[in-house]
Amino acid sequence: MFIYRARVFDTPIDPFAGGTLRSGSDVAIVVAEGLIIARTDYASAVAEHPDAEVVDLRAGVLIPGLIDTHVHYPQVRAIGYLGKPLLEWLDHCALPEEAKLADGAYASAVAGEFLAGLTSAGTTSAMVFGSHFATAMDTFFSQAAEVGLRITSGLVTSDKTLPEPLLTSVEQSVSESQGLIDRWHGNGRLRFAITPRFSFSAGEELLAAGGQLLADNPGVWVTSHLNENRDEIAGVAEMFPEARDYLDTYDRAGLLGRRTILAHNVHPNDRELARMAEVGAASAHCPTSNSNLASGFFPLRRHIEAGVRVALGSDVGAGTGFSLLKEGVQAYFMQQLDPSGGLPLSSAHLLHLATAAGAEALELGDEVGDLSVGKRFDAAYISSAAHQPLDVGIRHAGSDEDALAKIFAMGTPADITRVWVDGQLVKGGGAPTPR
Repeated sequence: MFIYRARVFDTPIDPFAGGTLRSGSDVAIVVAEGLIIARTDYASAVAEHPDAEVVDLRAGVLIPGLIDTHVHYPQVRAIGYLGKPLLEWLDHCALPEEAKLADGAYASAVAGEFLAGLTSAGTTSAMVFGSHFATAMDTFFSQAAEVGLRITSGLVTSDKTLPEPLLTSVEQSVSESQGLIDRWHGNGRLRFAITPRFSFSAGEELLAAGGQLLADNPGVWVTSHLNENRDEIAGVAEMFPEARDYLDTYDRAGLLGRRTILAHNVHPNDRELARMAEVGAASAHCPTSNSNLASGFFPLRRHIEAGVRVALGSDVGAGTGFSLLKEGVQAYFMQQLDPSGGLPLSSAHLLHLATAAGAEALELGDEVGDLSVGKRFDAAYISSAAHQPLDVGIRHAGSDEDALAKIFAMGTPADITRVWVDGQLVKGGGAPTPR
């Protein structure tokens, strides 16, 4: 049993629904076997649990583990290409890199780099856009199980428009996906997601096969891309003339529901937003990717007013790295600049989008997303080096909300010095690992 004595920030009540930042400068969180059993003051915690080991974290700030709802496993080596729109970026940057994962040794190395990127950034749960190769997915799931992160991921499927090595048949996609489901879905903290790359590269029959897999395997997830780029949207409309819109290509295939997370959705129509809200599907908002590829301004206000759930995604390859702190501040910038009228965001909104909103989108809200009693201890500790700008900013902030704003404005993975999943340290040292 451990008592974590810390300055704690979290958002158990949604700020978009009237909640505020919950904070405390000296909070005692009591953890037993990965479960938070008490959140109280230090004197009470020690009196109640005199034999517990105390971990003093008051020099920094403790927040819930960050939750990424859209991040591409094969693209860790494709980060940093600038100046290209989506379809050109795919052809010249992402897809050639993704084809290399056909090689087992290459896929294994990339999987290790990717998982290190997640843990380094304080990400403890993620919807991971996988690889087109089943062997690479076996490698990824195996390594993710060793690290212990909460991962939902699946085999990416396409049968047109992409380079030939990345294409599959309907029969192969079903067979390989079912094998991965049987081996990995529900194995520890792992879950499977049916993952058509996007309707631009997945035909009607392939999408329908994914819908049948979903029907045959209740509890698996769905993820794909939606309305990211206007050329992409026009191409999908031409390929699916009977569909009402881009979202309808997934809906007609039986792929739309509460366990569906669709990335980007920069250019939705009102019908699409209403339908997403009706079935409970979520949008993964990827601000740095939208900026890098000039995809557009994410209509956050329209999503919230329509009742569509939104959480953050880093995208990775088209974005600028794994940091959800950077994604949060970029979301703030884009909403400030949106010519159609963005939604003003506080630091509490940013923390919520990076934590509890992701937990809700991934249906992990009963387990993680904030640091309340009854939740698992997934947490990230932010402790900047002395006299560095973030350290100075936090120490001189006029309020906890201002301190949190400085964390999003200036924080980097280097400032996240310890990360726990289910009470187990997955990054950092200097403190006992809870058992």
